[in-house]
Amino acid sequence: MKNHIKRRSFLKAATAASLSSLIPIKYSLSKDVLNGKILVVLELSGGNDGLNTIVPYGDDNYYKHRPNIGIKENKLLKIDDYFGFNPGIVGLEALYKEGNMAIIHGCGYDNPSFSHFTSMAYMHTAAPNSGEEYGWLGRLADNMAPPSSKNFIINVDKTQSLAVKSQKHVPIVFDHPQRFQREGFYSQKSILESVNSNSNNNSAQDFLNEIANSANEASSIISEAWSNYTHQVDYGIDPVDLNKIAALIEADVPAKLYYTSFRDNAFDTHVHQPNLHKRLLTYASDAIRGFMNDLDRMGKSNEVVLLVMTEFGRRVPENTSLGTDHGSAGPMFIIGSSVKGGHYGQIPDLVKGLDDGDNLKYTTDFRSVYATIIDKWLQVDSKNILRKNFQTFDIFDRTV
Repeated sequence: MKNHIKRRSFLKAATAASLSSLIPIKYSLSKDVLNGKILVVLELSGGNDGLNTIVPYGDDNYYKHRPNIGIKENKLLKIDDYFGFNPGIVGLEALYKEGNMAIIHGCGYDNPSFSHFTSMAYMHTAAPNSGEEYGWLGRLADNMAPPSSKNFIINVDKTQSLAVKSQKHVPIVFDHPQRFQREGFYSQKSILESVNSNSNNNSAQDFLNEIANSANEASSIISEAWSNYTHQVDYGIDPVDLNKIAALIEADVPAKLYYTSFRDNAFDTHVHQPNLHKRLLTYASDAIRGFMNDLDRMGKSNEVVLLVMTEFGRRVPENTSLGTDHGSAGPMFIIGSSVKGGHYGQIPDLVKGLDDGDNLKYTTDFRSVYATIIDKWLQVDSKNILRKNFQTFDIFDRTV
């Protein structure tokens, strides 16, 4: 007897199995869409400590707040007579000196949450305290391309990020390129395998056939891109999945929005922070530098911009465990050969700029960073995505 699976039953099972990674690959976009511009977002999960990343050593208050974990001036990679990079981020220092890294200071939002889950949801949706259902990149995709433009977003992770959740587009989500599967999919494998290629004019069966065939096609494309990737560039100890994105960019997979993360709340440095934080920043910095070198190698450096963000900063004073607790504002970074490097936004005041909980009061709404990328890099009206107008920065005046 033939297997007859109801469309509703399949959709329910597919949702439970996280089948958003198995969406049809039918590219309708030409390579000229958006002049080939690509946005890659790297999330430093856990709440990166901005003050020990971009260190304001020229302010004595920094050392008053952090007598033990404050990084001494002679250990820093000095930027100028006020700021220095954490000694672990040699890769980012090189990008900054080349003029390809913009530092946006004091990024945050009103009434900050100190919950990882809640604050990251706010960053993912660009809609704090609103209950927004869709991610900012998902809404961006909806405004950039019609639903027929499949696979406009790619999310490299075990599970889909809220940032890429879209009303009209469903992202490709994968972790391992060769296996192209997410946790939870295997239990539903039999459903796809049971699809009969002979639909007998059954619309539900046709739908299932399309999904199954598209899953195979998607798997083939991702796997082939990874197999053909040349791996010529050093990404350091941990590529942070940026090498997987580089492989897809090199293969001309026509996604325009990529999202990945330094996973597992790695930057939640409550205890004995200095050595751990330095090591984490080294991994991320080396990976970013490797990614930029890889883009140069493949001749695509002018096509890509990388945004580096986190869910919140850390409290200004160190804690008794030689770490830092959940805070509010912190820096965000925009990196690329089309970026005019330097400092943007108002630098937070370590005395007058603190609230009653010794957290930095934000000086830049984080959505201004998103708006800058949307308006000035992707050249889409950010108000349609962010619901209102936000200040933007002249970061891309070297765009080619």
